[in-house]
Amino acid sequence: MGAAAGDPAAGDSAEIARLVESADHDGSAEPEDPSDPIDWDMARRVALRTARREPYTAPRWRDGLAEDFLECTQRAEELVAECTGLRSAAGPARGRVTDRAGWIDANLASFQRLLRPLTAKLGSSPDGVMAPVTRRVAGAEIGVMLGWMSTRVLGQYDLLVIEDEKPEEQDIVYYVAPNVVSLENRYAFDAGQFRLWLALHEVTHRAQFTGVDWMRAHFIGLVESVLDSVDPDPKRIAEAARRVLEARRRGEDPLAAGGVMGLFASEAQVETLEKLSGLMSLLEGHGDVIMDRAGDGLVPSAPRFGRVMRNRRKSARGFNKVFQRLIGLDAKIKQYAEGEQFIEAVEEAGGAALLDRVWEGPENVPGIAEIRSPDDWIARMGAAA
Repeated sequence: MGAAAGDPAAGDSAEIARLVESADHDGSAEPEDPSDPIDWDMARRVALRTARREPYTAPRWRDGLAEDFLECTQRAEELVAECTGLRSAAGPARGRVTDRAGWIDANLASFQRLLRPLTAKLGSSPDGVMAPVTRRVAGAEIGVMLGWMSTRVLGQYDLLVIEDEKPEEQDIVYYVAPNVVSLENRYAFDAGQFRLWLALHEVTHRAQFTGVDWMRAHFIGLVESVLDSVDPDPKRIAEAARRVLEARRRGEDPLAAGGVMGLFASEAQVETLEKLSGLMSLLEGHGDVIMDRAGDGLVPSAPRFGRVMRNRRKSARGFNKVFQRLIGLDAKIKQYAEGEQFIEAVEEAGGAALLDRVWEGPENVPGIAEIRSPDDWIARMGAAA
């Protein structure tokens, strides 16, 4: 969960292809676990290659950044708690300034933990031990995505917490130094205000997941439900193709519902994805609303920051735009706006007390249809629309 910025540094596709093809000859052909359908070492190598154009690497650009974000994170935590009433039960927030490579490594670790149920299923299936080239291609695809995203992300709260797995490397708010500095310089942002504004958004996400006792388990449960129901049957490809054709005949965008994942989802997965989309839209919209409210009077430039970020979310063209649609980032961009509109409608109908009902339990979380039609959720809560 995080704020993004920057033009994507599209990797050299020919060089990435050479990485995949040459792996047999450089000692990295086989992953550590040959039953794992993803070559995670290849994913890292491709991600780093894709993200190679990293600005502001000189030490002078990093001077004071870690101290600034440490202070901003601590300050933001108190401001968010006062604004929302959500206070973390996991102790103080920990902010960490990193570069793109550090962000890639953190997300690869999170991906491996999150995808473990799926990779275990694929690895144990009769066709699970796939050809090395297939593993490398899967790793390269993940690497391209993470490398591309590493050029955009400003901040991110890593919500995954797995017992007995390096707790010191989990539950961290990350800030990607080169991307932050690049945006500040490009738009002549006041660094103090902008860094506090970013921290408010990410710390709001942490408050949602560590201040609402059921939220983390509910979110991860939805994600695992989708992954657990994945059917490795190749017939799924034919079904996805059929959906594309039907959507085209209706004049619809087959990727609009959530990228490629939406295409390959079964009916049961679609229902879970709709719940997950509703939850994500609520959380992202709430994060955007609170970053402005909690910083009221402290971040006078917040309206300008918001305009720049919204414009950057919409400004993708060419490869950038196609890639956003393939991975479902277009759907994520909509989550911010739709979530904010939902919150505005709910508070207009019943104030903060009505909105606070979303934190009472998983059953009160709006689905994506209710996000888009707030009156339906308001009626379900027994309030007058």
